[in-house]
Amino acid sequence: MKTAALHNLGCKTNAYETESMAEMLKADGYTIVPFSEKADVYVINTCSVTAVADQKSRQMISRARRKNKEAIVVAAGCYVQTGKEKLLADKVADIIIGNNKKNELVDQIHRFMEERSVIEDVDDINAGQMDFEDLTMHASDDHSRAFLKIQDGCNQFCSYCIIPYARGRVRCRSKQSILDEVRRLATEGYQEVVLTGIHITSYQTSEGNLIDLVEDMAKIPGITRIRLGSLEPSAVTEEFAKRLSEVDVLCPHFHMSLQSGCDTVLARMNRHYTTEEFLESCRLLKEYFHDPALTTDIICGFPGESEDEFLQTLSFVEKIGFYEIHIFPYSVRQGTRAQRMSGQITKKVKHERCARLREKAEHLKQEYLGRHSGDMREILLEDQQMIGDTLCWMGYTKEYIRCYIPVGELENHYSGDAVCGYLGQENAEGIYRLVL
Repeated sequence: MKTAALHNLGCKTNAYETESMAEMLKADGYTIVPFSEKADVYVINTCSVTAVADQKSRQMISRARRKNKEAIVVAAGCYVQTGKEKLLADKVADIIIGNNKKNELVDQIHRFMEERSVIEDVDDINAGQMDFEDLTMHASDDHSRAFLKIQDGCNQFCSYCIIPYARGRVRCRSKQSILDEVRRLATEGYQEVVLTGIHITSYQTSEGNLIDLVEDMAKIPGITRIRLGSLEPSAVTEEFAKRLSEVDVLCPHFHMSLQSGCDTVLARMNRHYTTEEFLESCRLLKEYFHDPALTTDIICGFPGESEDEFLQTLSFVEKIGFYEIHIFPYSVRQGTRAQRMSGQITKKVKHERCARLREKAEHLKQEYLGRHSGDMREILLEDQQMIGDTLCWMGYTKEYIRCYIPVGELENHYSGDAVCGYLGQENAEGIYRLVL
């Protein structure tokens, strides 16, 4: 029996690609085992979004080699694109596969078995326009929700970000290919599809744009939820918000990546909007959806960020009323413009600002949840977890509120993978119950 183990680092796009590579290996006769176990082949889908991600990628590649010195170790993805020379010098990975090359995984494993010499399969991803790498997925570790990659690459070039150099320019998957995969997933029982990519706002083909795609996906029988990945404020026009609101299966959960609530910081970041434009996008979503869940990312301690600029961010997030905020201290990334900027903030100040913003974020989250407490909601059941001494089903509402239901309470209420009830109050462990 041939065995393979895969480990994913980074974003949901990487997660989709990792699951797709697992399917390729299964089709070639491999049994997939946990990464902690001994395997014949290890595949590490790397990340390079920060210097810490680079370090974790190298650590996981070395860990795989320690697990089995005779195994074939494959390094794939973004760190391969940005750190190829370091990987070759380390002499740990047997095969290194860059972005837009992951569909060649099995062929390269076969080649390595024949040649027994290091294989480098990495193109210059920034040398002109590439075609979309049409990976597919027929199954998912999650039995109710499936991620679906519709787009790759980014043309934004934010001053702190290496991803355009690791992923290349924007390229989009054909609508027909996407719809075919959604139909397969629906046939296999998946009810929720999450659209993911590096910059899904830029999705545009001869067959239409992002909202055209969403409208066509919604017509596929069996799909009860469509959830969008991160949106750019410029995409949220009145027409866009109105058309989205007319898609019954669309989840009222919008991730609007802010990064800073201060215009001068946004300008240094080379973000392509102002706080006023961001506010207007959120206003439109609130106009066309009843109290949607707005989530975001924010970087604390960007080079030159003054105390006053940080206070502007604190004030702005309260004005928006986010449901959740993903908070990161600024991490210096080699090869970016921000690395060369003056006014680098100390680690102590960055962490202190993160703590203050987390306190604000928790307050905003409790306000949002408090407004919805007692509402009738549907959740898709995903998996069972032990909460204290009680075995519970876990699932999410369309707004992405996580809920738990004791397994014993479902006997007379279970219907397929979805169940309806009232959102109860949060308990001491921060767990929300669905009251049936």
